[in-house]
Amino acid sequence: MRLRTASLMALVTFGLIGAGGLAFRTMSTGPRHIQYATPAKIPYPANDPFSAAKLALGRFAFYDPQLSGPGTIACASCHIPSLGFADHRAASLGAMGKPMALRTPTLLDAAWGRLYGWEGKYPSLADVVTGAMVNPMNMAVTTHSLRQAMAQEPDLQSKYAAAFPAKAPSVDKMARALATYVRTLVAPPSPFDRWMQGDPNAVSAGAKRGFKLFEGKAKCGVCHKGFAFTDRSFHDIGVSTGNDLGRGAKFPSSIKLQRAFKTPTLRDVALRAPYMHNGSQPTLASVVRLYNKGGIKRPSLDENIHPLGLTTLEQSDIVAFLKTLTSYPEGSLEIQSRR
Repeated sequence: MRLRTASLMALVTFGLIGAGGLAFRTMSTGPRHIQYATPAKIPYPANDPFSAAKLALGRFAFYDPQLSGPGTIACASCHIPSLGFADHRAASLGAMGKPMALRTPTLLDAAWGRLYGWEGKYPSLADVVTGAMVNPMNMAVTTHSLRQAMAQEPDLQSKYAAAFPAKAPSVDKMARALATYVRTLVAPPSPFDRWMQGDPNAVSAGAKRGFKLFEGKAKCGVCHKGFAFTDRSFHDIGVSTGNDLGRGAKFPSSIKLQRAFKTPTLRDVALRAPYMHNGSQPTLASVVRLYNKGGIKRPSLDENIHPLGLTTLEQSDIVAFLKTLTSYPEGSLEIQSRR
């Protein structure tokens, strides 16, 4: 594998290359509150089943900048492990160094998604990977550039041959391998999970109060629910979106889908500033303040968005709770891969 020096240094920094190669943390298996228990098995589509060879290819390709058309960025350039598989930019930078329209979404717990992308325009994980790959503003991959990368990198070529025997280089098949790897990116246990497992000292008193507010007065849990803290649906939460109609662009007759964007997971959320689909909120505290104010009033505004009347202390407690959903306070230097 031939990596640029900067990319290799980045992988070392992320803790993903060491004496044993890619390093992953194993999830604990103790009992957890059923509502927040991560499913024991990762789902794979019937038409794209798991294989160890596809996983090996996808993992290799995810960190390889040669896969992009100009050879400048890898998937991991925007989906950075130490930043919760997102980045700190309000708008992602593509292979040509130009900003794209939206910020990078996290890949954590993506295996359980239904529709992908902030607007839900991709029906499957393989589709969203393909979309990112072939987008000239993103990775700018073509069949020609893929063949060139494989010709220059014997490791990539051999892993592709193992995953897809007797198959010519194909963007579609490479996307399937990458999707196989992405499905293994399950958020590791956090302090919140240890608290749910029965450790009363795993989170602070303020975080416990924040969780009660999260599920009650603040109504966060209406949309941010389940083990991944997302309903995986689309809502207008009252942020400024400019001319971007979100899900509403696909459903112009739906009032409620105008300016509606996908509810993101809150796992490892403390690592993923700035927030919202457009990176318009710089901190978790500013996000909570936005919800407390009730957002911009308009016909599409979700019915659960209204002034909350949270005190300053209550807002701080909610932020304290949100931070307990982060697995590693200093960044996810290791991330589990399981099936």
